[in-house]
Amino acid sequence: MKKNFAYGLFALLIGVASCSFTNKTFENDDKDKLLIDIISYVLAKLHYEPKDINDDFSAEVFEDFIDVIDPTKRYFLESDVKEFETQKFQIDDQIKNTDITFFNLVHDRLVQRMSEAEILYKEVLEEPFDYSKEESINIEYDKMPFARSKEELKDRWRKQLKYATLNTYDSKISHLNEDAETAKAHGHDVNEKAMTPEEAEKYSRESTRKTLDEYFDFVADLQRKDWFSQYINSIVDEFDPHTFYLAPRDKERFDTGMSGKFEGIGARLLKKREGAKITDIISGGPVWRDAQLEVGDIIIKVGQDGEEPTDIVGMRLEDAIEMIKGPKGTIVDLTVKRIDGSQEVISITRDIVELEESYAKSAKIIKEDERFGLINLPKFYVDFEDYSERNAATDVAKEVERLKQAGAEGLILDLRDNGGGSLKTVVEMAGLFIKDGPIVQVQSSGKKDVYDDKDERIQWDGPLVILVNELSASASEILAAAMQDYKRAIVIGSKQTFGKGTVQNVIDLNNIVRSNENGDLGALKLTTQKFYRINGGSTQLEGVKSDVVVPDRYSYIDIGERDQSNPLKWDKITPADYEIWDGYIDYEQTVANSSARMAQNPQIKLIEENAKWLKDQQDERLISLNYENYKSEADEDKKRVAFFKKMNDYDSRLTFESLKYEQELFTKDSILREKRNRWHESLAKDVYVEEAVNVLQDLKVNNIRKTKLASVKG
Repeated sequence: MKKNFAYGLFALLIGVASCSFTNKTFENDDKDKLLIDIISYVLAKLHYEPKDINDDFSAEVFEDFIDVIDPTKRYFLESDVKEFETQKFQIDDQIKNTDITFFNLVHDRLVQRMSEAEILYKEVLEEPFDYSKEESINIEYDKMPFARSKEELKDRWRKQLKYATLNTYDSKISHLNEDAETAKAHGHDVNEKAMTPEEAEKYSRESTRKTLDEYFDFVADLQRKDWFSQYINSIVDEFDPHTFYLAPRDKERFDTGMSGKFEGIGARLLKKREGAKITDIISGGPVWRDAQLEVGDIIIKVGQDGEEPTDIVGMRLEDAIEMIKGPKGTIVDLTVKRIDGSQEVISITRDIVELEESYAKSAKIIKEDERFGLINLPKFYVDFEDYSERNAATDVAKEVERLKQAGAEGLILDLRDNGGGSLKTVVEMAGLFIKDGPIVQVQSSGKKDVYDDKDERIQWDGPLVILVNELSASASEILAAAMQDYKRAIVIGSKQTFGKGTVQNVIDLNNIVRSNENGDLGALKLTTQKFYRINGGSTQLEGVKSDVVVPDRYSYIDIGERDQSNPLKWDKITPADYEIWDGYIDYEQTVANSSARMAQNPQIKLIEENAKWLKDQQDERLISLNYENYKSEADEDKKRVAFFKKMNDYDSRLTFESLKYEQELFTKDSILREKRNRWHESLAKDVYVEEAVNVLQDLKVNNIRKTKLASVKG
């Protein structure tokens, strides 16, 4: 935790202690009011840029909350919203007075309307759809008014459900007259009996009904507190897009995501009417090691080490998972229904489960007689409870050392799709590539701190390339920006990265209440600081601009910070004192060479064409519900999809291998071997990785020339 933030939190806790945040303030059943009171206080005292809670703020909360709980406008009527609007400018006063009248009104009406909708969709799906009718649906829901009557609402449901059935209907009749070869080319099952239009129409309705039945089962599991969390987040979202209330179980999931591990049995579950179905077994976990459970098995009862089991059929999935999870070393008894219908009780000893896909992984790249290394980092993970445990910085350091031992002459750090994480880990990681110096500047309440790498050791002094895209955010942007400012690495990727230049801290709300009998209050992820490059510029909104700009599938889609609600503004501060890396010559020429290669690369041109087409598809709002029109448009889309499949045929002619330590694991872990094989296959088709290797070759030559010049000079 940063020293200035720690002081602010200390002051806040003193202030809270002097306030009336005790259990005596509210009745036990008024936990919601307690949450509103605490969260609004914390926001006012600790947020980087607090907002005035006024009528404008109230109106924004009103619009956002209605939108988040009924985004497709298929529950509320226009009359409901008009009734809600009587409180549109009162929410600010309600927040200040810990009054939740608006939430109660909307929540109660939502429960009523959802109950009516459950009847309504079944009525709609009783009647066959007329696919010859000339009509369309507009899916630009944000600009659509609410239905004025129940009849209009039912017709809205009819159109939405008809739209939902069209693809299934098309897939069941489109190969009526196809031969086996054509059916296979179109991805149809050659052994499947072709349906008549009448059979296909009925099948598509039944399929949609099943999907909606499962959806409404999920909705039925939601409790009042789940909807109230949505309301709180409609309030805190007005401050900035990264301030977020974490309900108790959300906080647990957040911690798991950041650390990449949890205590349990190591299986992913999906709620089904007959129980909790195992959909994935996590490699290395207790279930994987025990080898008694399989994907497809359904857990129907849960017992604790010989105790009477509890039937979980119909139970909320989260509640069932809570029973299955538990401390390392304890035993859980699972009554399981096998795929063949048999039942069996399986006892599993819980343990620490590590999510392997969350962690850094590396591969050796072979190009003719040269060796390079690639490290993929999905996030900047850390264990908040114990930093000495596994974290991104120490893991990357290990992979760098392993790649050095394997003879790598250049290194690629892949930060594509990396949304960030721990600030401490990114500072330490940057220090692996420079002697010492500032990495990032952080500002809060007008005070600037510079975070330095003080360790003079350089773990990797060879050529370095960093890959980014539009989804590289936060800590990824800090690392890419620092290496770019030092001219230590060449950044290849999107025109600009995500653009998140803010720092969040997680406040455990339970620590703010002196005594609490209301149960776990959860936490608030709060924007407390902004970070800046060492050159003084902010990455907020602008992101990091790549040295070599190449398009990708996200290039024309609005997904950056600038496209979020209520982002903080861009600004700049004074630069830090740093010296540019002097390990290479012709840095600019290397960038120019790469840009020239990418501009002429046919695969890159195909990727950009695909990106533009995806943007067009995203912007399409009016969809025909006439089957012939739909079919015509769908056929054109299929042709385009087939055309763009050529991208998957690309072959960089590079060879990728796991390092020796990982190959030794494959003898015991076939799942890991399969995962790595699939990863290596995708890397071999990756034109960005191929170009990164080309750049490493250029930098390697430059580095050799620099070394020779230095020796001659000496």
